[in-house]
Amino acid sequence: MTALLVLEHWSPDAVVKVSPLAAAASGSRLGLRAGEQLSMAAALDALLVTSANDACLALAEHVAGSVTGFVASMNRKARELHLDATSFRNPCGLDAPGHRSSASDLYRLAMLAMSKAEFARAARMPGITISTLGGRRFSKDSGNKLLGRLPGTVGVKSGFTSGAGKCLVALVRRGTDEVAVVLLNAPDRWWSASILVEDAFTALDASRH
Repeated sequence: MTALLVLEHWSPDAVVKVSPLAAAASGSRLGLRAGEQLSMAAALDALLVTSANDACLALAEHVAGSVTGFVASMNRKARELHLDATSFRNPCGLDAPGHRSSASDLYRLAMLAMSKAEFARAARMPGITISTLGGRRFSKDSGNKLLGRLPGTVGVKSGFTSGAGKCLVALVRRGTDEVAVVLLNAPDRWWSASILVEDAFTALDASRH
């Protein structure tokens, strides 16, 4: 949802400033420092490819002026999309009372996001190398370990918190066929996703004979 709202205000060369709040982000992060600047495009890549919470908060503040305002926009958008099991308390997916979603809502949200060219481009990247406007450079691999390993994988996003466990939304395309998998609290998400995807494609092939 964070990426979708960012794309509604998309200006790839816009300058995103890193606040002390963003620089102090917990969990997965790029390592941005307060006062640094980067392009909106670089920040979005960091968010989507490496789950960088410092880039996430910087984007939220850039778009809405505050994290609180951005979260309010997230919840309005969730209601517009009829994501009835979804409620946001922060932009980065961190554990918080009342912050929740469902496999069905995450599937719908991911498919909508993948219809956006900039999101789809970032979602399939195996890694990023980006720089702040001051020249500090970061190189990190994607958190989605299916990319480059499971044939046809084109996205979309992995995540982990202690409350939600290991989660994954994966999209795989082969020929004219497409298989999506949503796993929540899945200890062996890469193995489980691979098995489910291969079984689904086998069933699709069998249905044609």
